[in-house]
Amino acid sequence: MAPFTDTDGPFAAAEAPRPLTGVRVLDLSRVLAGPWASQILADYGADVIKVERPGSGDDTRAWGPPWWQPDPTRDTARVAAYFVCANRGKRSVAIDITTPAGIEQVRTLARDADVLIENYKVGQLAKYGLDARNLQALNPQLIYCSITGYGQTGPLAHKAGYDFAIQAEGGLMSITGEPDGEPQKVGVAVTDLMTGVYAATAILAALHERQRTGRGRVLDASLFDVQVAMLANQASNQLIGQRTPGRMGNAHPNIVPYQAFPTQDGHLVLAVGNDSQFQRFCEVAGHPAVARDVRFATNPARVEHRNVLVPLITEWTRTRTTADWVQALDAVGVPCAPIHDIAQVMAHPHVRARGMVLPAAPDRPPMVAHPVLFDGQRPTAPRPPPALGADPAQWDAPAPDGGAAPT
Repeated sequence: MAPFTDTDGPFAAAEAPRPLTGVRVLDLSRVLAGPWASQILADYGADVIKVERPGSGDDTRAWGPPWWQPDPTRDTARVAAYFVCANRGKRSVAIDITTPAGIEQVRTLARDADVLIENYKVGQLAKYGLDARNLQALNPQLIYCSITGYGQTGPLAHKAGYDFAIQAEGGLMSITGEPDGEPQKVGVAVTDLMTGVYAATAILAALHERQRTGRGRVLDASLFDVQVAMLANQASNQLIGQRTPGRMGNAHPNIVPYQAFPTQDGHLVLAVGNDSQFQRFCEVAGHPAVARDVRFATNPARVEHRNVLVPLITEWTRTRTTADWVQALDAVGVPCAPIHDIAQVMAHPHVRARGMVLPAAPDRPPMVAHPVLFDGQRPTAPRPPPALGADPAQWDAPAPDGGAAPT
């Protein structure tokens, strides 16, 4: 199968790096956090077999519109764009894990797998003998990664986990939104996505360790734990300052000015990170004396006096267009940006130049590429998102050098 190419980007000619060639990943997860982790591993070259329910498959296959329909003559071939975003590079097998035959199929695959990813409720796979204890008895080298809402232990371990609910219970919504508005979730399922990234990095660490020990690991990745970790400076502010952070709209609790400001024709994000940047901003704005005012000369002073400074800056920014501000501030190295919608981002010249959009082909949807470069090339898996049950329940044959056969 030919790889994705980007005829407009600088990375089109080179073959994508495959650092995980030969690694076998059995993916029993669905929706987003688990599939996101396994897609990262697929991009890195792993052979990923996705186990799905016969008939319906991963829930997100039906989370549309919009749809990707590689065969316009068959409605059954269509899948939701949501499914497309997290399932590149995988093969799909349809297995009913509640039947003896299905259980044995999974056990056979797990016997030769390097990694297993699952996101069933705590204890659910143990009923079928597909839990970590049973499968590592078959394959002591297996890295078994469980992704759940609240983890394998604790008073909430029994609860199902959904990103929206975790953003609420894990504190993110309490600091997202306008001060006088209702709490808001983030516009994408960031807790799911970050859990997928954390799971992938833990799997890579376990693979590295296994080279030395010869044994696998049992990984317990929890959306709730990840959400708590994602609170980052806000959690640190609470633990050290003992003042509960609240919603501040686009403002920052520790830096001023660091928020969106109105312009003549829209809004400008101003992200001043230090005092010299603030001085340059004031010069561009035509008010250099403000940067020498003791109330605003340092960031701690600006944070203390934000209620005075922010209305002042608002008066300045309203006098020019967003494009004028961006051009002037970019010229002197003051961090700023216009606010783009998703259509503008997908068409952005920098996105195109970086090869971040994988163009459509007859059997492949347009997709967003893997975001990390290896020696200047993107490790993007060549397989399109799979049709449900389209592949045999077996691993790729080893290549002559001992790695996985090329796809």
